[in-house]
Amino acid sequence: MDVLIEFGKILIPASIVLYLAYLLVRMFIEKEIELRKLEVRSRSIETLLPSRLQAYERMTLFLERISPQNLLVRLNAPGMQAREFHQLLLAEIRNEYNHNASQQVYMSEDVWNLLKGAKEDLIVTINDSASEMGPESSSLDLSKKIFEKSVNKPVDPMAHALTELKKEIQRTF
Repeated sequence: MDVLIEFGKILIPASIVLYLAYLLVRMFIEKEIELRKLEVRSRSIETLLPSRLQAYERMTLFLERISPQNLLVRLNAPGMQAREFHQLLLAEIRNEYNHNASQQVYMSEDVWNLLKGAKEDLIVTINDSASEMGPESSSLDLSKKIFEKSVNKPVDPMAHALTELKKEIQRTF
């Protein structure tokens, strides 16, 4: 019995010391893991931040380039027929979109959907306007009709998408 008591006197403090050492080592390792995670995250932010900013800039430029007031003025050529101009407008919008489609990985799904929606709304407006044109209509006639339909919308999808894009940029920083 004395041996058991002596063994308990040694084993209990040794167990407590071993358990405390385990807790200290575990706490140290957890802190090291957290520091490594923060370091990796910091490096990824340094790498990702310029790409995200560039994506936001490119999508802002995309919205500006396909806005009716810029698109119609930039592409309109004297003497062009409405049908020809219609095809040119649609091709330009598709090219701009395809050129910037990869930027979606840098922004939220909601903002990307607003950008796509603004593009698709413009395409619908252009198609509706073109369907109202006669066979002899000029590109100027089509431009006027597109402007008229754009101005009469209660909410400008381009402006709304741009506003939400700016809000997302502000939330990021």
